[in-house]
Amino acid sequence: MIERRGLLRYAALSVGAALATIGLKATAYFLTGSVGLLSDALESFVNLLAALVALLALSVALRPADDEHAYGHTKAEYFSSGFEGALIVVAAASIVIAAVQRLIEPRPIDAPGLGLAITAVASAINLAVAKVLHRAGKRYESITLEADAQHLMTDVWTSVGVIVGVGAAAVTGWLRLDGIVAIAVAANVMVSGVRMLRRSMLGLLDTSLPEETLDQIKAILDAHGKSGVGYHALRTRQAGARRFISFHILVPGDWTVQRGHDLLEEIEERIRQAVPRSVVDTHLEPIEDPVSWEDTRLERPPQSSTPP
Repeated sequence: MIERRGLLRYAALSVGAALATIGLKATAYFLTGSVGLLSDALESFVNLLAALVALLALSVALRPADDEHAYGHTKAEYFSSGFEGALIVVAAASIVIAAVQRLIEPRPIDAPGLGLAITAVASAINLAVAKVLHRAGKRYESITLEADAQHLMTDVWTSVGVIVGVGAAAVTGWLRLDGIVAIAVAANVMVSGVRMLRRSMLGLLDTSLPEETLDQIKAILDAHGKSGVGYHALRTRQAGARRFISFHILVPGDWTVQRGHDLLEEIEERIRQAVPRSVVDTHLEPIEDPVSWEDTRLERPPQSSTPP
């Protein structure tokens, strides 16, 4: 996990971008009085809070395993992305409330050209930072940075919609178009937030690794079938950037402990190479013993014993 220490600087970059865009978009709103630009500015406040939470979550996730957290702290990233998803949903609801009020009471837009130009600069900042965070999130497999990048890209598309809507309202004189665009923006933001919440919940529920990764693992295990070796009870899950893989290997009962151990070491190493940042747990069983084939459930019931 040493190489992931650099993730904190990406989270700090996100905080800086949020502060810059808040200042720019707030200025644009005060210049124009546009509810569309207000919705854009409100989302930047959400970006700042989300970036601070991401910085905290990454600080926790990077901590090494200890006595109370033997599997590490990487799941902290799911709390950050879930929190960010919830913030996005709240921001969308706030935008709708402001937009509906503006639909009821339309208001002229002041200095639209200057306000939209400032918003465009803020959007360019968000776009650049989102690309940096997305690359880092993919490289280091950080759901926190990926969520932050997705949030910033949502902000970019929001700003594009606002620029088009406010510009059209100013040109056509149809003032309610400002509120209509804000509601459309809110719907897009809401979808993004719900998706982020779903992904975070799946991570906290120990969802299995993707099918593509499972196929890689199974191919490695199947390669030993010709030598009379089998496997079962394959279980996988992911916690942030860390993957956990466990399975039972069944070998002929006349094998020595050393031979079985050497096979497990070989299989584990091949899986770790194929699936980076993985923790592999194995269990060796004799293939002829019927009890071995019963040992496939997560919670194995105790065997009944006959008194002597």
